[in-house]
Amino acid sequence: QVQLVESGGGLVPPGGSLRLSCEVSGGTFSRYTLAWFRQTPGQEREFVAVFRYNGGRTYYADSVKGRFTISRDTAKNTVFLQMNSLKPEDTAVYYCAADGPPYIILSALASADGYDYWGQGTQVTVSS
Repeated sequence: QVQLVESGGGLVPPGGSLRLSCEVSGGTFSRYTLAWFRQTPGQEREFVAVFRYNGGRTYYADSVKGRFTISRDTAKNTVFLQMNSLKPEDTAVYYCAADGPPYIILSALASADGYDYWGQGTQVTVSS
């Protein structure tokens, strides 16, 4: 059974930084495409960033490009989301997701529908 557990959320002032972590247990970590999504009340889950399993290519939503960085540590079976220059509009519950074979095609990586496993979410609040 694959489980994803997020941590690292909290309250941070505008302009601040946070690093989210997502530990993955079960399965073969290096074979997963790993992504971060976020969601606010009444809204659909929104793509943030993805780290593809093959070659480690990364992709970002335009709204976070240049501010957020996704990375992984295979020794710790953990994917990270470093968030800098945070804005109030970044406030959301952040979820990590994993996709195993058969893999989501490139054009569909930003859709939440294709991911196989999800964490429980961690709240990020950006406010003064």
